[in-house]
Amino acid sequence: MRIPDPLKNNMYAELARRNLKRQAVRTALAAIGIIIGVIAISSMGILGNSLKLSVTDSFSDIGDKIIVSPVPGEDYITDKQVDQIKKVSNIESVIPVISGGEIVEYKKSGTTIQYYVAIYDIKKDDMDKLVDLQEGRYFKPGSTECVVGSGIAKNLDLKLGQKIEIDGSNLRVVGILKERGLGFDINTDSGVFTSSEMYGKLYPDADEGYGTVIVIVKDIDKIDSVMEDIQERINKKEELVTVFATNMITESLDSVFRSISLFLMGIGSISLLVAGVSILNVMLMSTMERTKEIGIMKAVGASRRDILKMFLLEALFLGVIASTAGAILTIGGSYLIMSLLVKNTSYLFTLSSMFYVVEGFFFGIATSLLGGMYPAWKASMMRPLDALRYE
Repeated sequence: MRIPDPLKNNMYAELARRNLKRQAVRTALAAIGIIIGVIAISSMGILGNSLKLSVTDSFSDIGDKIIVSPVPGEDYITDKQVDQIKKVSNIESVIPVISGGEIVEYKKSGTTIQYYVAIYDIKKDDMDKLVDLQEGRYFKPGSTECVVGSGIAKNLDLKLGQKIEIDGSNLRVVGILKERGLGFDINTDSGVFTSSEMYGKLYPDADEGYGTVIVIVKDIDKIDSVMEDIQERINKKEELVTVFATNMITESLDSVFRSISLFLMGIGSISLLVAGVSILNVMLMSTMERTKEIGIMKAVGASRRDILKMFLLEALFLGVIASTAGAILTIGGSYLIMSLLVKNTSYLFTLSSMFYVVEGFFFGIATSLLGGMYPAWKASMMRPLDALRYE
C-alpha cells in the first residue's frame, strides 16, 4: 500500500520546487548557510554533552555514597560513632576506613623507583563494595600481601607476585585494581590496600579510630534524609563530624556542563542567524524577480493566502533539505572525530546527544521559515496592477 503524498499534485508545492531549482546556485548557497548552522549548533551541543557524560561517568560509582569525616580538632571517628551510623535506616553498608600516606620503593634493574601512595586498611569483605579487581586476588587477613591501584602498577610496571617496600617492610602484590579515576571516597588508582595487621606494623602509633567512614545508601533518592539522620545522631550535642553526600558533586557537574552546552550552542546559533539573513536575501531577490509572475497569478484568481503559501513552502523545502543534510553530516562528523580522537563513540548515540541533533534540525527549519516570512508577506501584499507594470 502506497502512502499518499499530501504535496503531490499540489500546484503551489510544485511552483515552490520549480522556483528553488530555477535559482539553483542561489538556493545552494542559502542551503549551505543552514547546513553550517545546523552542524555548528548540533556539534556544540554534542561536544558539551559528551564532556558531561564522560566526567559524570567517572563519578557514577560514588554517587550513592556519604562520606563521614571528623571535624577539624577531632582526630578520628570512634567505634561508638560507627555504631550510631549503622542504626540509621536505608543504609546498605557502613565501611570504616583507616588511611595514611607513604613512599613506596620498588627496585627494578638495579634502580630504586619511589612513588608516593595512599595506604588503606579496609576489611577484605568491604573491598568488593568499593573497588573492582583487574587481575589477581585480595590479600589474606594477617598476611604481608597487598592489592595496588592501576596507577601504581602502571607507573612502577608492577606484576603479580612482585614485592614493594614501604617504610622498611616488604609487601607482595597479589592483586591489581581496575582503573576508576578520580574519587571522593578513596583514591583507588594510587592506593595500596593491605591487612589490618600489616597496616598496624607500618603505623604502630596510629590512633585507635577511623579517618573516614563511607556510607553506601540503598536508595539514592533518600540520600539527603540519610545524611540528615547521621548528623542528628552524632552532632546532636556538638559538631563532631562532617557529612558529605557525593551526589552533590554530580548535581553540580550537571549544572556546570548544562551551562557550557548552552554557551556553546549560543555560539553555534550565530551561524544560523547568518543563514537566516542569507535566506531573507535570497527570498527577497526571488520576490523582486518574480513580481510580474505574482501579478499574473493574482490576476487569474490567486489569493494572498495562496501567494503566502507558495513562498513559505519554498522556505520550508529549503529548510528541511538543508537541515536534514546538516543533521546527517553532524552525526557522521561527530562519529569520525570521536572514533579517531576519543576512541569512544558511545556518548554520540545516547538520547541526550541525539536530542541536540534533533534540536539543530528544527532550529534550521525554523530559521528558514523566519527568513522567508517577510518576503512571503511582501509578495502576498502586492497589488496585481502594480506587479504587472513592474519592470
